[in-house]
Amino acid sequence: MASPFPIGEIFSDVLTGAARLPRRQAGSSPQGLTVTLIADYTLRNDAWLPATALIALLGEFGVTSAAARMAISRLTRRGVLESRRRGRYSSYRLTRQAAEELLVGGLGIADFAVEEDAWDGFWTFVTFSMPKEETTQRNALRVHLRWNGCAPLYDGVWVSPRPLRSRDLADAAGASSGRLTVVRAQHIALDTDADRSPVEAWDVAAIAEHYETFIRRWSELKPAIAAGRIRGADAVRARTEVMDTYRRFPSIDPMLPTRLMPEGWPRRRAREVFVAVYDGLARPAEQYVRTVAADDEQTHRRIEAHTVEEMLTGLGRVPR
Repeated sequence: MASPFPIGEIFSDVLTGAARLPRRQAGSSPQGLTVTLIADYTLRNDAWLPATALIALLGEFGVTSAAARMAISRLTRRGVLESRRRGRYSSYRLTRQAAEELLVGGLGIADFAVEEDAWDGFWTFVTFSMPKEETTQRNALRVHLRWNGCAPLYDGVWVSPRPLRSRDLADAAGASSGRLTVVRAQHIALDTDADRSPVEAWDVAAIAEHYETFIRRWSELKPAIAAGRIRGADAVRARTEVMDTYRRFPSIDPMLPTRLMPEGWPRRRAREVFVAVYDGLARPAEQYVRTVAADDEQTHRRIEAHTVEEMLTGLGRVPR
């Protein structure tokens, strides 16, 4: 079996540009939608989802049957999904490796902005030098750094307010064909206009506006959710869209130090809105997915939505 296709590449629209906003406010590629849907309703119990049900769910997002089948096929070839066949009917679920990676990613989303940051005043600087002709490898390294919360302060100098994990450092070294240096240090402010703070590697105003747009968009739904007026396919679409949008925040705002941000930084408010919508729609969305998969009674019973709090605890999932 092929190695799992990196989840960061499936969700590649997060990774373009220097701290730019995502290209789409909502929605994702058919592959990204497929992974989000399967993870949201089958990850806890390793449930198999019939191909007909998955194609029907993707159809609710405007994905044609042909595009849905192509996305499923590509994810299977790349080791993200595995299949089984019973008679004329096929079903799919996440591979063990993809499920484990998504659990880690889900924890990062659920844990994001839970508490105010306890920043130690140090920055991680990643400097590298690679031959100009090795464009593909340079881009691969930049994508890796972006995915891990870094931004370019200067050409060849990337920065993050957080330490990089040993695994991420090893991956960065593997992606570099030239020289790479990683330093954890404090910024020494200079009393001159030439001084550039590391936080200037991010477009803080654009990030704040993205937060505010998210808050405005999803706060409008909270009364209808509380009243139980969002059901069926509408619940699935809204729940998938709010996750698809919110999961971008850790990559565009890697917990930038609050004390360096403008007053009233909206990170915490955005999380509160996300939890209210995602958790509030869990049961009606779960019920609809079960209805779509009703032809398979065993699958019907194992389909189960999870909450943000449950994502923090690993969903109580028993490893395969």
